[in-house]
Amino acid sequence: MAESFSHKWGQIIGNFIQDFIREKLQEVAFGQGFYLDYQRKRKARSSKRVSWEDRYGNSHDLDYVLERGGTEDARGLPSAFIQTAWRRYTKHSRNKAQEIEGALFPLAETYSHLRPFLGAILAGVFTPGSLSQLQSKGFEILYLQYDSIVSAFASVGIDADFDESTTESDFRNKIAQWNKLSEQDITEIKNYLLNIEKTSIKNFINTFNQSFSRRIQSVTATILHGLSQPMATIEEAIEYIENYQETQSTLAPALKYEIDIRYNNGDVIHAIFQHKAEAIRFLRTFA
Repeated sequence: MAESFSHKWGQIIGNFIQDFIREKLQEVAFGQGFYLDYQRKRKARSSKRVSWEDRYGNSHDLDYVLERGGTEDARGLPSAFIQTAWRRYTKHSRNKAQEIEGALFPLAETYSHLRPFLGAILAGVFTPGSLSQLQSKGFEILYLQYDSIVSAFASVGIDADFDESTTESDFRNKIAQWNKLSEQDITEIKNYLLNIEKTSIKNFINTFNQSFSRRIQSVTATILHGLSQPMATIEEAIEYIENYQETQSTLAPALKYEIDIRYNNGDVIHAIFQHKAEAIRFLRTFA
């Protein structure tokens, strides 16, 4: 079945929003020294998709991830998970909010020791209920309203407004106008949207940056040595611990490396590693 012009016009607006948002996120990434990953080819992964796995082995496709210590060749530690969504009608907004929550919340739990920022950048028409649903789960929201998007397109002479009564002929005209735009015209639309949504964007970016502004207060590293002692019952385990001589010297190998990073805002990042190299790599991402 051929793609409808109405669907194609919706994709044009959605792609425009993605480009607009990526520029803002890249500015934050540069400023904080993070790597911004988004859907494209990257040597650190096998496909164009940005996909992260939760603790249950479920994979989640994401729009943007800011990584601490990430490079083109190696994936870093997640500092922010961000999803975007463009919707024209309120009837789709609740489902999209649930979809975003379903993708990011399991990852937030999995990487809770890293305290990742959770963001949802929504454009178009979303109900207050769908927004509050995400906010109640700890998401920071940037909401670019439908009227603002229409006004931004109007700045270069395109009537971007549409509804269920808009004809395919009207959509063809909108698409034809878009295809004739120069890079300067598209930049003008972005600047207009940036200006009209100036307060919302500024508040979101400030909150985004502030989530990384905490300062390390102390770092505690504990290296645990010992030999695993398998036992069949709880009673045997109790007896073993009761009889264990805590002051005895030992040549037992290191079992794991526990690291606590405490911040001046009360946050604590707790990480456990089985190998020395992993612990060192983790610490170096904060250096």
